[in-house]
Amino acid sequence: MAEVRPKSKSKSRSKSKNVKRSDATVDAKPNESKKYNFIIRTVWTFVMIAGFFLTLAAGHLWCVVLILGCQVATFSEIIDVTLQSSREKKLPLTRTLNWYFLFTTIYFLDGEALYKLFQTTFFKYRALAFIASNHKFICYCLYLLGFVIFVASLRKGHLKFQFGSLCATHMVLVFVVTQAHLIINNVLNGIFWFLLPCGLVIVNDIFAYLCGITFGRTKLIEISPKKTLEGFIGAWFFTALASIILTRILSPYSYLTCPVNDLQTNFFTGLTCDLNPIFLSQTYKLPPLKIFTQFSLHTVVLKPVYFHALNLATFASLFAPFGGFFASGLKRTFKVKDFGHSIPGHGGITDRVDCQFLMGSFANLYYETFISEHRITVETVLSTILMNLNEREIIQLIETLLEALHTRGFIDNEKTYNQIMKLLSKSY
Repeated sequence: MAEVRPKSKSKSRSKSKNVKRSDATVDAKPNESKKYNFIIRTVWTFVMIAGFFLTLAAGHLWCVVLILGCQVATFSEIIDVTLQSSREKKLPLTRTLNWYFLFTTIYFLDGEALYKLFQTTFFKYRALAFIASNHKFICYCLYLLGFVIFVASLRKGHLKFQFGSLCATHMVLVFVVTQAHLIINNVLNGIFWFLLPCGLVIVNDIFAYLCGITFGRTKLIEISPKKTLEGFIGAWFFTALASIILTRILSPYSYLTCPVNDLQTNFFTGLTCDLNPIFLSQTYKLPPLKIFTQFSLHTVVLKPVYFHALNLATFASLFAPFGGFFASGLKRTFKVKDFGHSIPGHGGITDRVDCQFLMGSFANLYYETFISEHRITVETVLSTILMNLNEREIIQLIETLLEALHTRGFIDNEKTYNQIMKLLSKSY
């Protein structure tokens, strides 16, 4: 027995050493995994930033393509998450109808803008001109066709799933596609109105995290336990500060501030325009407070755009994060960590742009309400004429315009005027 005991002790010691080594191995793997994930996340962060700025420099068309790509990817990821079911395999029309409704909605929202941008091509051919002139009716017929196919595809035993699929599809169309359409309008109004809201959301997200881990104590919302009230408020301050800095950096460039009607523009085309008055410095009278009078300050010269940027920063801080909270609630409902794995280290596209849709739609409505000058240009009038008047009405319009020019003395040659009018009268 005396000889056996030492052996058992040595065995137990060797076992304990093996256990310690295995524990160290287990501890090392998570550390290595965290380090690897951090490196991947950092690398892809810079890749996304570089890609984003290259897209901005490439021009307005590529910005629109980026937005369209993001909305299609977001639609795909959310549909995949909300409609995970083995029964879907037995219903081949379900996924087909999801995509059909998506592209019908995109066509309805962005089709008219497409006609305006390529009006010389569309109205050169009678068939394309008919499609452009009857855009809304054609879209309604397309949607009605999808509705009929959906009703015809209903199957007993799958009704709950099929109606759930229809509801989820329309939810995504409202929250993603409709808002992405407004973001595209931001690009056409000037890249400034696309870039500034995007930047504010990113800054707010970064400082909400930094302020939260630094002095966050109070939980903000139930579905996102890591979000704190202190981080929420702190991010508001830094986002407001960032709005001033970003506006100062971006506003001097006409490429960013000018609206466009031609998508072929890029950073090197030398885009110029009559600036919106908010980008021009104005003098503001200061209130007669002691702090100002002490330094003989009575007026201050500022661009009004700074005040608008602060309003956008307030929305980006107080309301846009709820787009992310909504996405978090949706992920918790379906018990998934991320919406996808398309961006290594970051999850899916939806995980990166969930707040951007809400912010972009607000920026567009804010622009149309408080900033847009609603200018009537030759392009807008021409598009309205081509899409709403037939050939006879267009000739009548030309006659009226020629008569007005003749009355004002612009066409002073009576013989030329009579020849043009006679030629037009023969057309109908």
